[in-house]
Amino acid sequence: MTQHVVQFSGGIGSFCAAVRVAEKHGTEQMVLLIADTGIEDPDLWRFADDTSKLLGVPLTKVSDGRTPWEVFHAKRFLGNSRLAACTGVLKQVPCRRWMKENTDPNNTVAYIGIENNKRDRARIPAIARNWKPWRTQYPLCGKWEPVRTKAQLLDEARALGVEPPRLYEMGYEHNNCGGLCVKAGQKQWKLTLDVQPEQFARAEAEEERLRALLGDVAILREQRKGVSYPLPLAELRRRHHAAPPIPLSP
Repeated sequence: MTQHVVQFSGGIGSFCAAVRVAEKHGTEQMVLLIADTGIEDPDLWRFADDTSKLLGVPLTKVSDGRTPWEVFHAKRFLGNSRLAACTGVLKQVPCRRWMKENTDPNNTVAYIGIENNKRDRARIPAIARNWKPWRTQYPLCGKWEPVRTKAQLLDEARALGVEPPRLYEMGYEHNNCGGLCVKAGQKQWKLTLDVQPEQFARAEAEEERLRALLGDVAILREQRKGVSYPLPLAELRRRHHAAPPIPLSP
């Protein structure tokens, strides 16, 4: 029998992918495989538990045991939007290890919950290569799968009685790393400063520790006269707080 392993990130895409796998193949041979990065928003785990209860499939949780910040210290490299070792170390490696120890590539399919848009579909060849020797499928990108907005996917969860993760309601595009993903840009970090100031302060302190160790590095960068410079979170915070408020429309 084929084993169906959903790479469940705790986001709405992987939720909807899991639902489609359950509808098509049932849940007897289904696995919800999720990696713990150590800094996820607590509501991600509530959402994951609700998904598990909805499908009747227990969560299979894997973990490296470190946080992204600990990985950056060990690697002596601060992750950023262009290169972040945390994804590989904390998610891909533990999940592949579990797959190697518990599945047979000849009768196992790994399901990836990327959304049906041009940017995500372009990632499919690279994802497929990275997951070899396992076959991969993308339930939301099927030939007959209609294109749905993020809001429509969130409504699907609500219609099934599962409240989506709170980060989406707070304005985040993704439900990963508690809103502290180093791959995000200035816009998301400003959002975190506005809606999760304590989390921002935590990330700022962690970045400052790494700057003391590694020199003038930063998660973010900015362009000045065509030259790229590090933009520390502390400086982003100072500028954001100093900026005049945006006037409300009449």
